[in-house]
Amino acid sequence: METKQESQQGVQTIDAIDVTRIMQAIPHRYPFLLIDRMVDIRLGEEATGIKNVSVNEPFFPGHFPVRPVMPGVLIVEAMAQTAATLVVLTLGKAFEGKVVYFMTIENAKFRKPVEPGDQLRIHVVKERHRANVWKFRGVAKVDGVSVAEATFSAMIMG
Repeated sequence: METKQESQQGVQTIDAIDVTRIMQAIPHRYPFLLIDRMVDIRLGEEATGIKNVSVNEPFFPGHFPVRPVMPGVLIVEAMAQTAATLVVLTLGKAFEGKVVYFMTIENAKFRKPVEPGDQLRIHVVKERHRANVWKFRGVAKVDGVSVAEATFSAMIMG
């Protein structure tokens, strides 16, 4: 599902994409694909990734058996996957499946545990782009409440 339209500022938008389209864009697969859907995509600018957190996630038996909590580093990884998908959608089919490597993670803050049954809404906004390096600011929320945030940069190899 992908519907492109032109906004008032000349920026192309996509209402939503599903997990199949995400897997075309980035090489991540189970158990490391950490976004299920993306919405409100403004190519080259911003997007929101959605992660439905299930008790069946492979990390919960070890983190933690008595009180399952999604690891903060995986929330940051979900931010990066949302940003990587946005970059590939922006750059086009020639970049599909390319690997994107973290370069920096700055000012990561974890404000509230993410538990089974939560829906993470991960909003990423491009701060800068030069050549094949992109810098983003990400905020992850559950029920409208911020649970994590970070600024990160990555390089797309291709």
